[in-house]
Amino acid sequence: MLRENTKVVNIGGVKIGGNNPIAIQSMCNTKTEDVAATVAQIHALEDAGCQIIRVAVPDMKAAQAIKKIKKQIHIPLVGDIHFDYRLALAAIENGVDKIRINPGNIGSMDRIKAVVDAAKMKNIPIRVGVNSGSLEKHIIEKYGHVTAEGIVESALDKVRIIEDLGYDNLVISIKSSDVMMCVKAHELIAKETSYPLHIGITESGTIISGNIKSAVGLGIMLYEGIGNTIRVSLTGDPVEEVKSAKLILKALGLRKGGIEVVSCPTCGRTCIDLIGLANKVENMVQSYDLDIKVAVMGCAVNGPGEAKEADVGIAGGKGEGLLIKKGQIVKKLPEDQLLNALKYELDHWGDVQ
Repeated sequence: MLRENTKVVNIGGVKIGGNNPIAIQSMCNTKTEDVAATVAQIHALEDAGCQIIRVAVPDMKAAQAIKKIKKQIHIPLVGDIHFDYRLALAAIENGVDKIRINPGNIGSMDRIKAVVDAAKMKNIPIRVGVNSGSLEKHIIEKYGHVTAEGIVESALDKVRIIEDLGYDNLVISIKSSDVMMCVKAHELIAKETSYPLHIGITESGTIISGNIKSAVGLGIMLYEGIGNTIRVSLTGDPVEEVKSAKLILKALGLRKGGIEVVSCPTCGRTCIDLIGLANKVENMVQSYDLDIKVAVMGCAVNGPGEAKEADVGIAGGKGEGLLIKKGQIVKKLPEDQLLNALKYELDHWGDVQ
């Protein structure tokens, strides 16, 4: 389900809004001026399925690095700018595909206009970003504390500033680390504007807590048709953000393709290192563009039955295991050959299927 009548915005060739699919975004945690490290991380993110990448632009060195980075990557690059409007101008000049600003911390109207005019000249989108932690004092006083209504009011105020300057090539991002406040804010703003929305739960935490908060918050919003780009914000390797985003979209039926891995939770019958095996399979399948389900089961007794809904799977026993296709046992193998046998099936999946 998608929001109706959402404005289409083109971010370096990736179109969002309208009937376009939801795009996955992440952000580098490298120093942007370290071009080699940043490019290497972006390549890893591209391989994982990232479609839009954002980098921090805290100083002029970072802004100038954008030109070199752009030449070596294959996905749109977004510059994240705070406080200094000159950094936004430099990022635009050096070829960034979108800029992220909060007009409230850029400075005077003349400075905001300079940024908007530069973006207009290059016809690049501006992402208007407002976080719950950056609300203006008068809005907090109006509502008594930080609220979803206050976040929305602040964001729409910023949008109007840019609209009044004659530009509407915009994406809106409103975030909070409070999951349900974030959901409510998006439900409110979705009724007030047709601009595409970039959604995420900010400062959500480490891989475990961050994934849970993001799955709950993003899951609700996406199910309600809200969101045109998403980021799962995690403290750690940004590649994990992309993996999680893909799984959330796939679980909601909003993304096709890519192997889905199902694995049992282990029990007293498990006689192999199922956790290690499942993790190896999860990592291995990332490089395959196959729309199939792979099962990893820990018990050769129930494995074939439990894996019958999968296209292919492996089930472990004591020192050995089974290769299974469509619920049927294909062959028995030593435990240390299970992973390679599964890889062989994936490598040759289109041959005889």
